Amino acid sequence: MSFVKTVGHSLLSAMFISGGWNAFVNPDGRAQKAEKAGIPMARQATILNGAAMTLAGSALALDIAPKLSALVLIGTLIPTTYVGHAFWQEDVPANRAGQQIHFLKNLAMIGGLIAVLQEK
Repeated sequence: MSFVKTVGHSLLSAMFISGGWNAFVNPDGRAQKAEKAGIPMARQATILNGAAMTLAGSALALDIAPKLSALVLIGTLIPTTYVGHAFWQEDVPANRAGQQIHFLKNLAMIGGLIAVLQEK
C-alpha cells in the first residue's frame, strides 16, 4: 500500500476507532438516543455498533480487507448519523447548528469510505 493511501486510511479510521471504542465502553448516552429512535435492544445495538466501528476501523487502518471494512463502516455510520445527529429535531439554533455540522461530517466520512470502495 502506498504511503498516501496508508495515511488516508489511518486518518479516516481514527474517528471510527476512537468513537467506536467510546460507544463500546460507555454506551448509555448513545443508547438512550437509540431507544428514543425506536431501535430495539438499544443498549446492545449501541455496543455492537461500537465494536463493529472499532474492529472495522482498525482493519481499515491496517489494510486488512479494506473494502469490506469500508462497507461495514458505512453500515454502522448510516444509523449513527440519522439517530445521533438529527439536527432537524433541534429547537435551539446553536444545538441545531452543532448537530448539522456532525451530520455533514459523517456524510463526508461516508464519502471517504466510498472512495475506499473505488480503490484498485
